[in-house]
Amino acid sequence: MNLQQIAEKLECVVEGDGAIEITGVAGLEDAGAGELTFLSNRKYLRALGTTRASAVLIAPGEACPPHVAALRSKNPYLDFARAIELFHPAPHFAPGVHPTAVIADSAQVGVGAHIGPYCYIADGVQIGDHAVLHSFVTIYSGARIGSHFFAHSHACVRENCRIGDRVILQNGVVVGSDGFGFAPDANGHWRKMRQAGIAVIGDNVEIQAHSAIDRATVGETRVGRGSKIDDLVLVGHACKIGEDTLLCGQVGLAGSTTVGNHCILAGQVGAAGHLKIGDGATVSSQSGVPGDVPEGAVYSGYPAMDNLEWRKSVAVFNRLPEMQKELRELRAELARLRETTK
Repeated sequence: MNLQQIAEKLECVVEGDGAIEITGVAGLEDAGAGELTFLSNRKYLRALGTTRASAVLIAPGEACPPHVAALRSKNPYLDFARAIELFHPAPHFAPGVHPTAVIADSAQVGVGAHIGPYCYIADGVQIGDHAVLHSFVTIYSGARIGSHFFAHSHACVRENCRIGDRVILQNGVVVGSDGFGFAPDANGHWRKMRQAGIAVIGDNVEIQAHSAIDRATVGETRVGRGSKIDDLVLVGHACKIGEDTLLCGQVGLAGSTTVGNHCILAGQVGAAGHLKIGDGATVSSQSGVPGDVPEGAVYSGYPAMDNLEWRKSVAVFNRLPEMQKELRELRAELARLRETTK
């Protein structure tokens, strides 16, 4: 399709030749002739000057080199995501049930569902319309799942859990796995605590590969509407995750952690449990959170603290060997002064 057609679909304004034929999308440094790219971060301005792309999604008022046509966008990154879908539409799965799938007589599956090879849907399950269960997906008894559900291979939804509409589970996700609950007896042995609660996943949530959302011991573990959970994340029992929050790769939340709305927990953040991370907070990668984080705060380090204070602390930490040497020299000088004054 040509650039003008793309502009109309994305509701952007063309500056340059709208008749240019666009055959694909690519990043600034990799794009070639006939491809559309984007600029959303000004630190890549130098790459924009040398890009071989035919057109770029770029913010209004941002300078664009003359050899590249501009698509003016208020949100170039978002519109680039939409442009990808124009050239790489999601695969379509025809309705039907594979002969190797097993569906209990009491299960209810909505219209237009695609149930792939070796899937298992247990007693009392309810799944909404237009679901896709790719292959080897297991839905335990009593689970309730909304419409337009998509479960990739080897995903699992455990007994009695609740999942909203338009939820995506990537490969190997487990919703409702047992929480890590064990009570010591008089002999020092660990007795497993029955995990009698459930996990509840809101609408428009995506959980990426091999992440686990543990069920509560009693009550609920909850992930709010629109939140996105990256690969290899553990959400412990009875945690509460707000709306539109991002949990990045290898985040681990111990039981009863509460994370607010619009938060970002970067890669490998660990939370000690029974604490609250306020709305809009950001915790930078590899931080350990032992206590509450205020709303809107940016925390870093271990123990996690205000990002500015952490940066100051790191600057001091890097100078510790030098400071230790100076301290020894000062102590030695002080000792000499004391000897001369006796």
